[in-house]
Amino acid sequence: MSATPSPAEAALAPPVPAVAPGRGSRNDGRVGRAEGDPLLDALMRLAARHFGVAAACLLPGATVDGRERLGAGVDATLCEALQELKRINDRHSSEGSGAPLVVNDLGSDPAWQACLSRVSALPYRFVAAWPLTGPNGDALGSLCLLDPAPRELTAAQRASLDDFASMIAALTTPSDKTRETSQTETDLHAELASLRERERLLALAIAGSGTGIWDRNVVTGEIRYSKGWKAMLGYAEDEITSRIEDSYLRLHPEDLAYVQATMQAHFEGKTDQYEVEHRIRCKDGSYKWICSRGKVTARDADGRALRMVGTSTDVTSMREMAERLRESVNLITNLTNEVPGLVFQCRREPDGHTSFPYASAGIREIYELTPEQVASDAAGIDALIHPDDIDAWRASLAESAATLAPWHLEYRVRLPQQGLRWRQGDARPQRRDDGSTVWHGFITDVTERKRIEAELQEFATTDGLTRLANRRHFMSRLDAQLVLLRRTGSPQCALMMCDLDHFKSINDRFGHAVGDEALRHFADVLRNHLHGGDVAGRIGGEEFAILLSGADLDGACIVARRIQDCIAQAPLRAQEGAVALTVSIGVTPLRVDDASAEITLSRSDVALYRAKKGGRNRIECV
Repeated sequence: MSATPSPAEAALAPPVPAVAPGRGSRNDGRVGRAEGDPLLDALMRLAARHFGVAAACLLPGATVDGRERLGAGVDATLCEALQELKRINDRHSSEGSGAPLVVNDLGSDPAWQACLSRVSALPYRFVAAWPLTGPNGDALGSLCLLDPAPRELTAAQRASLDDFASMIAALTTPSDKTRETSQTETDLHAELASLRERERLLALAIAGSGTGIWDRNVVTGEIRYSKGWKAMLGYAEDEITSRIEDSYLRLHPEDLAYVQATMQAHFEGKTDQYEVEHRIRCKDGSYKWICSRGKVTARDADGRALRMVGTSTDVTSMREMAERLRESVNLITNLTNEVPGLVFQCRREPDGHTSFPYASAGIREIYELTPEQVASDAAGIDALIHPDDIDAWRASLAESAATLAPWHLEYRVRLPQQGLRWRQGDARPQRRDDGSTVWHGFITDVTERKRIEAELQEFATTDGLTRLANRRHFMSRLDAQLVLLRRTGSPQCALMMCDLDHFKSINDRFGHAVGDEALRHFADVLRNHLHGGDVAGRIGGEEFAILLSGADLDGACIVARRIQDCIAQAPLRAQEGAVALTVSIGVTPLRVDDASAEITLSRSDVALYRAKKGGRNRIECV
């Protein structure tokens, strides 16, 4: 594996001389360019930091004015070893002499086994030698990068080597081009200043972001931390050791195994990078949540991790914010789940597709479904709506979506376990940018309320003893029928007034309880003779009225005789024995010129009076 260390990462490395010192070098170990050139030494240090290697030096090249160039600081042993490697590379390279030399691992690359005995003095495993070319194409030498660990150069790093080589070559331009050299050195100084400024800004950005950098030698167990890393936990420069074992002691005990397992997985190549969130003990004893990310930057020939570089960021505030948010979400969820009913979010796409992205636990009671069953499609709910109410359900949602008016609907559902139930829905819509409509609202069970309303309606319209329509409700129905008759001239309708004969004597002889049974018995007889649209009601005492829809006078008389026959053939069976009943009936048709229901009722009452006066158990028409 390869990585390009940033200047901030390279800053973790211990200071390394730009060239390797040695003994027995020619000219007292110094040849070529002026000894101790500050600018050249600065370039070497910058190159070492930029590429994250242990050392950078210059390899001697062409002879100019009788002197070897660019041998500054290269001792004889190191120089000879590097030159041997360069000569072998030139012989085998398709580019010929002056080709770049890159050896990722001297110890494992078979191509270099033959020369290992001649370069045994070289204490490095990674070598890169980049040619330096003068303005006239003459070979000035090579810029060398050295590191004791194997590594690879990326395309970006190779391009950077070209840039460094160009700058160094410009510094060594022959003396007959002094003015050009002076300008080049000026440009080089500016470039170096720019590089240093970018490095300074990068370091400031890293420090300002609350991020620390660490560099771990996997083989020795040494781990070095940046100043910002130590300050992040409240430690001074000299209060943190470089032992990996000490770093484990700062980890929260509950996080130690997780961190070690995650790092080991990355060492073994099971993950592309190392990333964990864990707690580290600060100097004051408190713990901070830290997000650590890293990557192995060097491996040996067998793939074992050698070096790992990474960053640590304080994420304590984000973790605390996330925890508060999670607690808020849990609170809202718990509240909505405890509310009797369904708290929901309903989404309707422009094409009409409907779903419930959020549904509280109340959906199990309201629809006998789970939130997951409606999260992406509301078809399961549609299937439960009563067939008589499904059109109203769909129309109400469509209207609310079109007008953005609040949605309100009372409707019935048929559930597998609960059976027929009433539901009431209320929600407010919002239009989204994609054209969809989203409702947030509440659906509750109103079955009991609807039952009570039905009972109240029945109490308001029904006679409590006979369960027939009471006088007020019957008169309203009669009045409505008259309005329809005046407007359309049809249908024909007739009104019958019925009175149980000798009812007072029944109460006197058998008691009021039997009298009440007689009234209920007669009401049942009337119900059995009603058809669709007919209405029977108790007008008062033992008087009853029947509105026969679609019947003329002759038809009404036929119904009246059937009632008399039925009551005669089915006497009341009381505890005291059979109670014979007879009924007198007055019949009249509804007329267009009847000004009110009271007029029609009075006319039928006249007919009833005639029937009673004529001997009872009779039918009279008016």
